[in-house]
Amino acid sequence: MRQRPFKQVDVFTDTPYFGNPLGVVLDGDDLSTEAMQRFTDWTNLSECTFLLPPTDEGRAGGADYRVRIFCPGRELPFAGHPTLGSCHAWLEAGGQPRADHVVQECGVGLVRIRRDGTRLAFAAPPLRRSGPLDEADVVLIAHGLGLARGDVLAHAWCENGPPWRAVMLRSAEQVLAARADAAVLGHMEIGLVAPQASGADTAFEVRAFFRSHQGLAEDPVTGSLNAALAQWLIGTGLAPDRYVAAQGTAMGRAGRVHIEREGSETIWVGGGSVTCIDGRVAL
Repeated sequence: MRQRPFKQVDVFTDTPYFGNPLGVVLDGDDLSTEAMQRFTDWTNLSECTFLLPPTDEGRAGGADYRVRIFCPGRELPFAGHPTLGSCHAWLEAGGQPRADHVVQECGVGLVRIRRDGTRLAFAAPPLRRSGPLDEADVVLIAHGLGLARGDVLAHAWCENGPPWRAVMLRSAEQVLAARADAAVLGHMEIGLVAPQASGADTAFEVRAFFRSHQGLAEDPVTGSLNAALAQWLIGTGLAPDRYVAAQGTAMGRAGRVHIEREGSETIWVGGGSVTCIDGRVAL
């Protein structure tokens, strides 16, 4: 073991302890996959990341750093709040991008990150799977949430690394009242979204449930899901080109995810990040 620089960052918030925390080990050199997974599981955080030099292929594509992303029990090819939190930690530690955008290398390839003042935003990676869910899945999800099938107004695959199955409900109140039955939904990643009431300061309420080594868990604020939701909702005319989504309300958080479509293809997913712990970790 040796001492390695470490930060714990709160993502999708400007106020500490109201977003989604992330552990960032800024020097992942020589750590085995098993060591990374063991540390992640030990932290009890929804994700931890480990920064590394880009591969030769990533460097040729302009990557500034490479990141490996872990959640409890497994490694992820991509996740949104780890992307923004890792970039925040890398910049705060003195990282200098080679171009206007920061370029991150991860399991899905290269991801661009832009700086909008103190806010960071990543370009949503292409969906690996889209289109409507099987009707059997929709019925199962509704049952697992304690809802009637008719409460699901729209649904889609939103897979961009994590295999999110997304359903749109009638109201934000339904999203917040939903209770996910792990015995029914424990083998799925489920995203819930619904429009807010008129006059709210956000356009949508979002919740995310994912598989963990301890069963079905809820994620406070989820960049990958919000990225895929934006591609689905904007692409089908269910959302405007620019909006803010709320997530974490049901967990006492106040996450805010800023969505903006640029041109015909690029969707930027952004939010604030703030460092809560800055030090070293023995790994």
